Amino acid sequence: MKARVKWVQDVTFIGESASGHAVVMDGPPEHGGRNVGVRPMEMLLLGMGGCTAFDVIHILKKGRQAVQDCEVELSAERADTEPKVFTRIHVHFIVSGADLSEKQVQRAVKLSAEKYCSASIMLGKTAEITHDYEIRS
Repeated sequence: MKARVKWVQDVTFIGESASGHAVVMDGPPEHGGRNVGVRPMEMLLLGMGGCTAFDVIHILKKGRQAVQDCEVELSAERADTEPKVFTRIHVHFIVSGADLSEKQVQRAVKLSAEKYCSASIMLGKTAEITHDYEIRS
């Protein structure tokens, strides 16, 4: 996997993935930014959320669950001193669908957290990661 990050100006950067997609990263005005893009640490958290949501949807569909929606709400705490790594991350899944099996949803969340989500497992080396879920019809 490859990626490229190009400096635009001040603390604004364009990140480009090997798959041809781009994202703007920027900092807040107090750090010389113009607040025109997501912060790099926010990107890490978003990446983890996308990774685990991808897994959960895939596992549920493979288990023939009629999943219609999945939202992942993440909240994170960072260390007070440099490097300000994530120290705690909570992941809350909101899964919607017809007649979803709680056992299947629980299994999908657990498999993602413990086996499949590379981002979660990697961030789990520095952060305590907790998960919960709710099922909506």
